[in-house]
Order: sequence, then structure tokens, then C-alpha cells
Amino acid sequence: MKVSVIGAGNVGATCAEYIALNRIASEVVILDIKENFAEGKALDLMQTATLNGFDTRVSGSTNDYTKTANSKVIVITSGIPRKPGMTREELIGINAGIVKTVTENVLKHSPEAIIIVVSNPMDTMTYLALKESKISKNRIIGMGGILDSARFKCYLSLALNAPASDVSGVVIGGHGDTTMIPLTRLASYTGVPVSQFLDADALKKVSADTMVGGATLTGMLGTSAWYAPGAAVAALVNSIINDQKKIFPCCVALDGEYGQKDICLGVPVIIGKNGWEKIVDYKLNAEEQAAFNKSADAVRAMNQVLADMKTV
Repeated sequence: MKVSVIGAGNVGATCAEYIALNRIASEVVILDIKENFAEGKALDLMQTATLNGFDTRVSGSTNDYTKTANSKVIVITSGIPRKPGMTREELIGINAGIVKTVTENVLKHSPEAIIIVVSNPMDTMTYLALKESKISKNRIIGMGGILDSARFKCYLSLALNAPASDVSGVVIGGHGDTTMIPLTRLASYTGVPVSQFLDADALKKVSADTMVGGATLTGMLGTSAWYAPGAAVAALVNSIINDQKKIFPCCVALDGEYGQKDICLGVPVIIGKNGWEKIVDYKLNAEEQAAFNKSADAVRAMNQVLADMKTV
């Protein structure tokens, strides 16, 4: 199967690398507007094939969407990345126009594709892609919650001094520094609630570190992170292409679930060959539901900013 990655920057290129390394797809196409940039990234990656033992064909294209034809999955990473001190929301004006154009172009050549949105502000860009594409809501997925949950589990493992593979945790809500909700109540260490190992203050710090996880890296690197976002996308693509039915927290269209409508927001969903196939109810308590509603209000306000720009 073919996967096309739109945007050959750090996140897009790393996503393509992980898909090839893990032999998730038979073909990966990287597309970018910068002349020869995607072609160069693809050729460099192909030159590692014999060293890393994969047979995935990777090719690049400068803005030629015909090369993406018949893709099973389209990953949209296009747009400007965050700079230090910049919020994801500040990107809305520039990235909205890019995501709108990309969505239109990819669907001309892959009308049945499942679209994964990575561009920020991700919840609003996912909503934009849904409205612009007019395709089944199950085929539009925002990646953010998988990345946020990976960061949550990383900070939990560090606080516990435990292997990351033994730690479970999930983040729902918006993919923003103030809108994501690490569900500490449900986090566990090999099936045991982490609250048995970490006190309330330690868990608050883990949650706080998770929420600014992206901003922390942006401050360190001078731009957005790419290893964890690329791996998060690859994991999502893998569950789609191989119909794994994994439960991931993803930004999807809600129609009454978790008490919200006409919004794309991060909730746990089953991911398979048809995109997101079912929303899983985590039975939030009153405090968690209140936080989710507050997150929805903030994302809805960003969606209104988008609407006022007459983009949707």
C-alpha cells in the first residue's frame, strides 16, 4: 500500500523514515513545495535501505500531486513549525490556507484516502480538513493525542524510575499547552494505578510537564520536535494499514460523544483499515469531564477564529 506524506520538513521526513524502517507500507511518497527538497530527502532515505533492511520504495516530488495518486493514507505535516515562545494557536492564519489547499489536492488523486492531520493548531486544522473535504468523518484523524500520550508516559516512567514499556497512560482533549488532559487517574504501572507509587504533587508535576512537553522541546531546539511526532504518525499509519484495531487517543469529529458536538477533539478511538472506527467511552468523572468541556470551549474559540477568516 502507498502512503503519501505532504511536507518534507523534520516531522514529515521522520514520519516517512519510521514507516520505511518498520516496513509498514510498500511505497512512501514525500511531497514538498520546495524544489528538490522532497526528492533529496527520499533519495537519502532510500540509500539507507540496504543498511536498515527495508524494501519500501521511497520517492519525492516537488508539488506534483499526481505522484500521490491512489494512496491509502495521506499525512499532512505541511505548514510552518512553532518557534520558541510561539503557541500552536498562533499558526492558524498561515497553516489554515496550506491545509485547505493540500486537502483539496490530495483528494483529487486519492478520493478514498484516510487523512491524518499533523499541522498545528491540530484540532482546528483537523476540523478544517473535515469541513473542506466533505468526506466521511471516520477518514479524518488528528494525530496529537498519540504524541501527547507518549510524552505523558515518558514523564511517568521517569518519575517512577520504571521502563517506559511498563507504563500506560492517555491524554485526551485538545492538542494544546492548556487544553490537553493527562488522565492520571487511569495511568498505571504494569496494571497497578500509578497513584500507589507517586503522590499527588508528583502526579501534578508529570501532568504539567506533559502539557508543556512540546513547548519545552521548542525552547531547546529552536523549532518543533520531530522524533516523537514522526513515531506517533507511523504508529497510527500502521494501525490503519494493518487493520490492528489499536486504541489511540486521536482528534476526531464528535457528535454528542463526551458531551460535545460539531468539534474535532482528542478522545480514545479504535483505529483500523477504515480510519477511526469507534469512539471508546472512558467514563470520565466530574472533574475530568469539566476539564474536557473547558478544553472544548478553547478549541471551539479557535474554530471561530478560523470561521471569521472565512476559511470554512
